[in-house]
Amino acid sequence: METSILVVYYSSYGHTYQLAQAVMEGALSVRGAEVRLRRIPELEEARRALSTQPTYVQAQDQQADVAEATHDDLRWADGIAWGIPTRYGNMPAQVKQFIDTTGALWARGELEDKATGIFTSTATVHGGQESTVLTSLVPLLHLGMIFVGTPYGQNPQILTIDGIGGSPYGPGTLAGGDGSRQPTGAELVTARNLGSRLARVAARLRGLREDARHEEQPGAPTDDD
Repeated sequence: METSILVVYYSSYGHTYQLAQAVMEGALSVRGAEVRLRRIPELEEARRALSTQPTYVQAQDQQADVAEATHDDLRWADGIAWGIPTRYGNMPAQVKQFIDTTGALWARGELEDKATGIFTSTATVHGGQESTVLTSLVPLLHLGMIFVGTPYGQNPQILTIDGIGGSPYGPGTLAGGDGSRQPTGAELVTARNLGSRLARVAARLRGLREDARHEEQPGAPTDDD
């Protein structure tokens, strides 16, 4: 039985997009995983403000073929990895606006008991590598999702004193003050590991949800039948 994994992200300059691709690769490495890559739409105000920056325009052109995320994508998924770059140590308005539209899904519990993880991008080591993941987790918990991090045992590359992204809360990369720094091999490894771990956990949780639905059905066979 296939496990459906959604990798949904927002990326101004392409760094989070690169991590999203690595997360997708990791998920696809798990047998039976089907993966969708989706982007969160840009705000028109931000597009106008950033349109004079060549690096922004180039990154947006590179992502033009990625379909925009919908509520049906969220419903389809057994597990969701969110690519959330930082804005002052918190999620950007683009991601917040998208999550704020999920009230109907919340009311019906449609995302409850689904696995979720977060990956991020910051300009500097101290730009919100950990706080962005931790603060972004709050609305996902309200939606009833089950958080999957990137533990040290599976990601020894984050046991480092070097200036790279990532933490036990989730993968990350550093863009640099001018955005010129690109994700390193170690950062991409952590992203792939999140994808594979999320797919494995999502498959287990899907089985548990199906067992629970089966038990709730009137007349379902029991161990005594």
